[in-house]
Amino acid sequence: MRILVAGSGGREHALAWRLAHTPNVEIFALPGNPGIAAVAQCIPAPNLLPRTILDTARMMNADLTVIGPEAPLVAGVVDHFLAARMSIVGPTAENAQLEGSKIYAKKFFRDHRIPTADFETVDNPLDARRAVNKFGFPVVIKTDGLAAGKGVVIAQDLAQAENAFKALGPKLVIEEFLTGPEVSFIALSDGKDVAPFLPARDHKRIFDGDVGPNTGGMGAFCDPSLLTPLETAQILETIIWPTVEATHFTGFLYAGLMMTPKGPKLLEYNVRLGDPETQPLMYHLNMDLAEVLMAAAHGKLGVRELKWKPGCSAAVVLATEGYPGESRTGDLITGIERATAMGAQVFQAGTTVGWGGPRTAGGRVLAVTASGANLDDAVAKAYAAVDKIHFRGMQYRKDIGRKSAKQLS
Repeated sequence: MRILVAGSGGREHALAWRLAHTPNVEIFALPGNPGIAAVAQCIPAPNLLPRTILDTARMMNADLTVIGPEAPLVAGVVDHFLAARMSIVGPTAENAQLEGSKIYAKKFFRDHRIPTADFETVDNPLDARRAVNKFGFPVVIKTDGLAAGKGVVIAQDLAQAENAFKALGPKLVIEEFLTGPEVSFIALSDGKDVAPFLPARDHKRIFDGDVGPNTGGMGAFCDPSLLTPLETAQILETIIWPTVEATHFTGFLYAGLMMTPKGPKLLEYNVRLGDPETQPLMYHLNMDLAEVLMAAAHGKLGVRELKWKPGCSAAVVLATEGYPGESRTGDLITGIERATAMGAQVFQAGTTVGWGGPRTAGGRVLAVTASGANLDDAVAKAYAAVDKIHFRGMQYRKDIGRKSAKQLS
């Protein structure tokens, strides 16, 4: 079997790494990164437009293509593959609007009675101020389109709200502020059936204690105890199944949830695997991922339960100085081999090949991932491996995996 993974980040490294565990599977990556090159043949690409991905899949005679990032999905890559009768994992362009447009998504939630925060959609500053006054402070302000996980501001006062209008506008979703534990709930769907992943949690803020600006994710962990069986059943019954039944959604459906005193509420959908949640999830998975993805691509997922290692897994993201703002690049990275020798897996994201070894090439550089008998054990092993790695200006959170940390949205 020949599988093409589209993307170049830590999520795609984790996917390629897990798929490479299947015997008799040849992995290709478009364009990949230096870490992915250890488990796949990387193919240079000028872009990830739908036509580029389809042409590459044809050239490599791929039996299956898996899309990592959201932009090609919103641009309609799955529609191109379906028209060409080629196998792919992901949603159509129409269904990708569940992530591509927050306004579209929130109206979908309302129309299908999916529990979510009360909201208003606006397209000008006057209506935005009126909506903010309705909900009071703090208030959640979201940009309508794709924003790489950074399109949300929690405004504490009118001055912060006005700045958010300028930075994120003009088309916005204004939401009531919810409190409670936040959970990432991902399910793979073939349009009829779903296979849920373990519940996970990521840490979006740049600094310890969940303060500072939002990032693409500074770490994540998967832990079965994040949800009770009853909560999992509620999420499937009130959120996931209504969505799949209304849309015949295919691919990875990622529900960002707030577990409120009134039950789970859907903050937003992503239509692909999350980053950095994918890293601990793929590290913790204990089965043939290639077979599952092929079944999903052909509408044959059926009723199946994914298999996992015992315990938990955690990933700590190492970022460059200045991230999530302007970041340093080009610094030498040392210690990856020493971290791996300790039993961790180092998934690469913002790296490049340079003189003397790998060098930094982006804001989030590495995700150091480990498993343990419980969450504390997994986190301790991940941080022990982090201590072996160094690059100039390296920053990371010291509190990844603290389930008691305040989660707000």
